[in-house]
Amino acid sequence: MRGKKKYYLTKEGLKKIKKEYQKLLKTKKAVLQKEAPPFLHSEELNTEFIAFKENSDYLNSRLEELDYIFNNYEIIKKPGSQEERKKVNLGAKVLIEINNQEDEFMIVGTLEADPSAGKISNESPVGRALLGHKEGDEISISAPASLTYKIKKISY
Repeated sequence: MRGKKKYYLTKEGLKKIKKEYQKLLKTKKAVLQKEAPPFLHSEELNTEFIAFKENSDYLNSRLEELDYIFNNYEIIKKPGSQEERKKVNLGAKVLIEINNQEDEFMIVGTLEADPSAGKISNESPVGRALLGHKEGDEISISAPASLTYKIKKISY
């Protein structure tokens, strides 16, 4: 049994996962209505049966994983106080400067991280280092190369 892990999700991220879950349930229902291919073909294992079994196992595994997430998630909310909104927290959009170039991204939970879409995980080296800092702070991160990130703006 795995240790309890908290999954941080935006409302949009939760909707996306619920949509995937419903789609998988429909697929599972359709699979269960079909007859499984025979186990043996001649005297050897039937490759269609093996593929059917692998797909079925993957489907069940993913549904279990999503069930676990549904039982251990927390919606990312805008910080309540003005003082907390001045700090980088989950859900913050952060404008930073690195080597005289600006970049902006949102700090999200691991399930929604997508650097190409401007979303980085709170557990990534950069995300973890920025949490709790304010505009004007400079943070040095040495993974994989040593870089200094200057926080220019924080918004929610």
